[in-house]
Amino acid sequence: MEKFTYRPARDELAYTFGGRMPVAHLRSGDVLEVFTEDCFGGLVRGPGDLPSQVCRMPYLNPVSGPFFVEDAEPGDTLAIHLASIAPARDWGMSSTFPHFGALTSTSHTATLQPPLEERVWVYGIDRQAGTVRFQATESGHTVDLPLDPMIGTIGVAPGGFEARSTIVPDTHGGNLDTPQLRAGTTLYLGVNVHGAMLALGDGHARQGEGEACGVGVEIATTTTLAVEVIKGVPTVWPRLETDTSIMSIGCARPLEDAYRIAHHDLVGWVESLTGLEMLDAYQLVSQVGRAPIGNVCDPNYTVLAAVDMALLPASSAGYGGVHGRLRQLAVGLG
Repeated sequence: MEKFTYRPARDELAYTFGGRMPVAHLRSGDVLEVFTEDCFGGLVRGPGDLPSQVCRMPYLNPVSGPFFVEDAEPGDTLAIHLASIAPARDWGMSSTFPHFGALTSTSHTATLQPPLEERVWVYGIDRQAGTVRFQATESGHTVDLPLDPMIGTIGVAPGGFEARSTIVPDTHGGNLDTPQLRAGTTLYLGVNVHGAMLALGDGHARQGEGEACGVGVEIATTTTLAVEVIKGVPTVWPRLETDTSIMSIGCARPLEDAYRIAHHDLVGWVESLTGLEMLDAYQLVSQVGRAPIGNVCDPNYTVLAAVDMALLPASSAGYGGVHGRLRQLAVGLG
């Protein structure tokens, strides 16, 4: 077990999951400290830096990696514990786009209304105080919001020789955009190719549930994580575990299909963890579950199904206690 540090050069950033050679090799139990760039590649630095002018499609949402994980094979599960996520700069950026976001005309929902104005918001980040400062652009209103760093995009290579844009969330992970991907969370992803090919980026200083305008408070990060390969255990859709909860993630359009995917997976997970009969598990999840929305603006929408483990009968940790082992490992090597 070792700790590695990786900081990519600009030309080493990736824009797909799959179709890339690995930048480094990890083994099960290793800890990685990695620099990740923001979704704009660090090019939006002030109100005058409109993304349409300083960024170029498809070079948005870069990720660091991929990292080849030794002994990871199709049919296994890769567990990734997010030990810490620290803003790498004292500022973050957000924006609106003319044809992007939940409350505007898009290519999927075309209307005759005028496009939204493209505008940039600059957020000051006070790491010591643990705050993110919102400053209105058309008035003097400011408010300090809690700093709650998360990783917006993390995943492995998809199967079938595919290369998927980092903007897309799906079974391989990708642009999940859920605030639940914060420090202290373990993400479980099914392995589709030899070595898994883990990559991550798109940090947010914070983000509201649903990411309504399509852009969080975008930041570069220094992220520390630990990995473990769970042999012979498949995971069809991304799953999360914290000290108190388990969560399943569904990605699809329309939103109701993402909801169904997440809840179908969670009911099955509860059934396997507790021994509850399927309809009993369904009934319990229906009464105590939560359904936080990740995003409603990416090529696929993201919905989570979550339940507190304390409410489950004879509940045990997911995947045989991997979350607890990786948390302790990251602390020991941190």
